[in-house]
Amino acid sequence: MNQFGTLFKLQIFGESHGACVGVVIDGCPAGLPLKVEEFVEDMERRKGGKQKGTTPRQEDDMPIFKSGLFNDTTTGAPLTMIFENNNTRSGDYEKQRAVPRPGHADFTAHHKFGGFEDYRGGGHFSGRLTAALVGAGVVAKKLLKEISIKAHIVSIAGEEDVEKGIQKAIDHKDSVGGIVECTVKGLPIGLGEHFFDSVESMISHAVFAIPAIRGIEFGTGFAAANMFGVDHNDAIIDATGKTKTNHAGGVVGGYTNGNDLVFRIAVKPTSSTPKEQITWNWETSEQETFSVKGRHDLCIALRVPVVLEAVTAIVLADLMMREQKIPRIIK
Repeated sequence: MNQFGTLFKLQIFGESHGACVGVVIDGCPAGLPLKVEEFVEDMERRKGGKQKGTTPRQEDDMPIFKSGLFNDTTTGAPLTMIFENNNTRSGDYEKQRAVPRPGHADFTAHHKFGGFEDYRGGGHFSGRLTAALVGAGVVAKKLLKEISIKAHIVSIAGEEDVEKGIQKAIDHKDSVGGIVECTVKGLPIGLGEHFFDSVESMISHAVFAIPAIRGIEFGTGFAAANMFGVDHNDAIIDATGKTKTNHAGGVVGGYTNGNDLVFRIAVKPTSSTPKEQITWNWETSEQETFSVKGRHDLCIALRVPVVLEAVTAIVLADLMMREQKIPRIIK
C-alpha cells in the first residue's frame, strides 16, 4: 500500500491538494548529518516550470522535519518530513467530478473508495507524491556514500533530441512520453537475494510506484530475446568480476555482479492532455466529450530522472542494510 522496505522502511502520505505530502523513514541510522540545504538540488530537479513542457505549478518543496532530527543529525527515531502544498487551484477539478479522466485513477479510485477519495489534482494518486520519494532519496543517497546513481533522458516522443521531442507535443497540442536510463556505479558483488528479492525485483517494485511508468528493462532488456546465448553472455575478465560486455545490466542470478547496474524505464504520455477526449459521465450515464483543464506537464518524463534515482537509492540502501554494509550508527 503506502509502505515499502524492510530495514530502511518508508511510508508516504498526503494528497496533491491537501495541506502537504510527506514521508516517514523508519530505520534511518542515527548520526547521519542532514540539513535542509542538502535537499535543494534534487527537489529543484523534480520541480515543474523549470523547462519547456512541464507544469507551471510551483511549490517551495523544502522539507519541514517533524521528528527524527536533532541538531541537524538523525536520532535513529522515525524521520518524518513534510512538503507543504501552497500553490493549488482546486476549482479546476470541480467541473470534472462526474467525468473521470481517461488514463487517471479517477474511475478506479472512485470505485475503490466509494467516492470518498480526494479527487482534487489526482489526490493521493498524483505525481505530487514523488516529492516525498525524492526527499527520502536524498537521505538514501547520503547513506550510500561512494555509490553513484545517475539517471538521464534517453528519448522523448521517440526523439533523442529532447527539444525536438517536446516540440512534437507542442505541435500536436498533445502530451508525449519518454525513456529514462539509470546507471549505478560502485556496488559491491552479491547485493540482493535470489527469486523474489532479486535486485531487479526490488527495483522494479519501487519503480512502478512512480506514476506513469509503463515498463522496465535491465541491460539489453527485450533486445536479448533476439540474441544468441554466446553473444548475450558477458565474458568475465578478471577476479573482480569485471565483464567484457554488460548485457546483463550488472545483475546475474538476482545479485549484483560488480559491474555497472544499468536499466531503463518507459514513461507514458501525461494522461492530462489538452486534446478533446471521450469519457463516461456517471451522473448522466452517458458518454461525453471533454478536455482536461488546469496546469499539467506535456511530458512527465522530463521530471522523472531524479525520482528514478531516488527510488533506486531507497532500494539499494535497504539491501545494503540487510547485508550490514550500512551501520545502525553513522560515525
